Amino acid sequence: MRVAHRIGVLATISALVVASAPSADGAGHAWFTSWAQSQDGHADAPVSGRSLRMLTHLSQGGDAVRVRLQNTFGTGPLTIGHATAGLSTGGAGVSDVRDLTFAGRPAVTIPVGGDVWSDETRLVTSPDTNLAVSMFVAGTATPGRHGAALRDNYLTAPGSGDHAADGSGGAFTSTVGSTYVVSAVDVHNTSLRGTVVPFGSSVVDGIGSTNCGPGCTQLGADRRWPDDLARRIVAQAPPSAQLAVANAGVSGTTSAPSCPGMPPSVAGLDAGSRLDRDVLALHGVTSVIYYYGTNDLAYGCDGETILASYRSVFQRLRAAGIAVYVTPSTPRPGYDDAANLARHEIGLFVSRWSSCGGTCSGVVNFDEVLKDPLKPNTILPVYENGDGIHANAAGQQALADFVSLPMLAGSARR
Repeated sequence: MRVAHRIGVLATISALVVASAPSADGAGHAWFTSWAQSQDGHADAPVSGRSLRMLTHLSQGGDAVRVRLQNTFGTGPLTIGHATAGLSTGGAGVSDVRDLTFAGRPAVTIPVGGDVWSDETRLVTSPDTNLAVSMFVAGTATPGRHGAALRDNYLTAPGSGDHAADGSGGAFTSTVGSTYVVSAVDVHNTSLRGTVVPFGSSVVDGIGSTNCGPGCTQLGADRRWPDDLARRIVAQAPPSAQLAVANAGVSGTTSAPSCPGMPPSVAGLDAGSRLDRDVLALHGVTSVIYYYGTNDLAYGCDGETILASYRSVFQRLRAAGIAVYVTPSTPRPGYDDAANLARHEIGLFVSRWSSCGGTCSGVVNFDEVLKDPLKPNTILPVYENGDGIHANAAGQQALADFVSLPMLAGSARR
């Protein structure tokens, strides 16, 4: 009867999607996005009458949460008949399960291209812990997703019904390496001073971070450099400078809207196109670490085109009151002479006055961290993931250790 009642109210609540979105200023500066994964496509197959359990990794905790459900790339309306949040106990197990509501209702229909934030839900969380978000998908839908979860997420069998409130993970018999529907989690924490958003392509998305050495893989270990940075902030920053970190990386994407060799799969996922939904729609954002350029060069964009996109995005961020810290393009052995010249041009621009010639707030020179000084187009062997492009877990930690915490604190709210 509970499921039947929830489905019965769905027809009246689609219009509540916009109404349930929290205010853009983070509601009194107490709400901060503590985790994010930007949507970049849709699920490979439809989901029908089954439950999803997606694991999110919080950079900071608080005394309440709210969750963003997104259907940007879904193929049709997505009806969530019941949703919960709880603390992961390992695998698909959950404790302290709380029902989520949307403008006071237990169910919601999200149109194609839409998203919705849940209402405030009282749940105490801590930094560096996993929050499980579970949903019963009523009917059939092919939902939006983030492709590189770098962990197992969980699904029940098709047609198995509502298991969103289950503490046990026994009903969740299938796994998926993507994150469906859930794209951000906010925490309520009056002690936090802002959210840092690393924004870029696969080097932000975390490719390579599961590589902990020869024969060693750590799936689900959350070793991306933004995760490592979040742990540094918790451990080393003073109470007056505690920040959340929300990852806005999407593999394969570019800063520029178009490059000659850009594959169709990433068209429309450039920095400017993603900026509103993947950065500005998050809460409490005080700074962005901009890590774009390697794919632009690999896809044949010239320096002028790349820098035009930089200037446009930086201007929009600074107009929103968000500090922008930029890294020059990092090593890639496949660069030809034209790409190397463009890379040099980008590096000069970013380094000028240590502020992109006055267009950004500062520089985070990850190129110096990663490159082999004897072969500057290659990554240091100790940080090499094996593909010549991405850093392994040790390299991810080195990047996180290089970021200046006082620099980030300087852009935080007082």
